[in-house]
Amino acid sequence: MSESAPPSPGRTRILIIEDDPTVSEVVVRYLAREGFEVEAVLDGKEGLQRALADPPDLIVLDIMLPGLDGLEVFRRVRERIPVPIVLLTALGEETDRVLGLDLGADDYITKPFSPRELTARVKSVLRRARGPLAATAPELQTPLNAGHLQVDVQAREVRVGGEVVGTTAKEFELLTFLMTHPRRVFTREDLLDQVWGYAYGDTSTVTVHVRRLREKIESDPAHPELIQTVWGIGYRFGG
Repeated sequence: MSESAPPSPGRTRILIIEDDPTVSEVVVRYLAREGFEVEAVLDGKEGLQRALADPPDLIVLDIMLPGLDGLEVFRRVRERIPVPIVLLTALGEETDRVLGLDLGADDYITKPFSPRELTARVKSVLRRARGPLAATAPELQTPLNAGHLQVDVQAREVRVGGEVVGTTAKEFELLTFLMTHPRRVFTREDLLDQVWGYAYGDTSTVTVHVRRLREKIESDPAHPELIQTVWGIGYRFGG
C-alpha cells in the first residue's frame, strides 16, 4: 500500500517509509505543500524495493518498521545508492538513533515531531547534499593541509597519508569547517548551528560525527591531535 503526491517533471522526489498511516499522511501533505513530489509506503520491504527501483532525491525512514526494520533498510539502501536519509525515531530510542548516525544518516528527528520541523530538516539536508560547501572563499580553492591530512574542498576528497578516506557529506562539511577555523573553540551548539544549520537540537549528533571523523583521520583516535576536545566547552581543530 502506498500514497503519493502527483508527479511533476523536475520536482524533487521524496520517499517516505513509515508504517503509521496517520503520520505518513501528514508528512506527505506537508512536503507536497512545499512543492516536493512525495511517495509513501508502509513497510520496510516495499520501501527498500521502491528506493532501489527508482531512487528518490531523499528518503524519510522510520526505524521501527514491519517486514524489514529501518536500520536494515538503511544499510541495504546505502550499499547501492548514495541517497540522503533522514531517520524517524521514537522518543527514548537513543541506541537506535546513535546507531543510525554511526551508519551515516544525514539527520534524524524524534517522534512526536512537528511536520514543519521535519520539512525544515528535509530542506536543510537537501541543500547540504546538493549545494557546494560554504562556497568559494579563496582559502577553499586550494587543498587544506594539516600534517598527514589533506582536504580538497573542490573535489570533496579527504586524504590521510596520501590515501583517500571515505567520508559522509556531513563529516566532510564538519571537518572542513573546523579546518578553516584553526585553534578556534566551538561548542557543540555552535557546530550544530554552523554546520547543520539548526538553531537548536540534540548535540549528540555532533559528538557522534566527531568520533567518526577521529576514527578516520587521527593516528590515534583515543588521543586525538587534530580534532581536540576542550573540556567543558567543545572542540577545536589543532592540526
